[in-house]
Amino acid sequence: MKNFLMPAALALTVLSASPVFGQSRTVPDPVGDFLPSYTGPLSPSLDVTSFTVNYDSAASTFLLSASLAGPVGSAPGFYVIGVNTGTGTIAPFANIGEPNVRFNQAIVIQPSGAANIGSTTLATGSVTINGNMFSALIPLSLLPSTGFLPQDYGFNLWPRSGSGQNAQIADFAPQNATLAAGVPEPGTWAMMLVGFGAAGYSLRRRRTLPAMQPA
Repeated sequence: MKNFLMPAALALTVLSASPVFGQSRTVPDPVGDFLPSYTGPLSPSLDVTSFTVNYDSAASTFLLSASLAGPVGSAPGFYVIGVNTGTGTIAPFANIGEPNVRFNQAIVIQPSGAANIGSTTLATGSVTINGNMFSALIPLSLLPSTGFLPQDYGFNLWPRSGSGQNAQIADFAPQNATLAAGVPEPGTWAMMLVGFGAAGYSLRRRRTLPAMQPA
């Protein structure tokens, strides 16, 4: 029994060091893929190169992060993240070839770091901007479920050069779809494999060690 419990305990110890509560997914986006319908300036700061959604169920928070082809704020514009919490019935982009982008909440992030979800202003420090990257820490309480589990929420990022027309939307990430955080990061799986490997090694080693002779 002890031979079984020791490796199991070791596996749990290793696994506890990995972000087993963190679920994350990243979508890359090509450089220069401005929408054909876009009529604004072709600024690199409005060209998404990657978008990541991370959900931490232990802290009940989302960390949303993006990288752009140029420094944030180097040209007029801002960023919208549409969120589908289960009843994503808003789908206003069919006229620019993106009918499957659905949402029922919208997070608006300014280059200054100010941000809001609807009429709710995010707390100071929720948004971090560093060169061509930004991230936003969003409590689950501000995105209550309307049917989906949090790790199944859909997200889509679109930079805008202005707020008046769909022709001011420069890019979508992901393109004509939504990004969810329902798959653990590769690093999480790697840590799990390390944990099970360590447990197996410990078990084999205990079986092969010779018994100690009494003094």
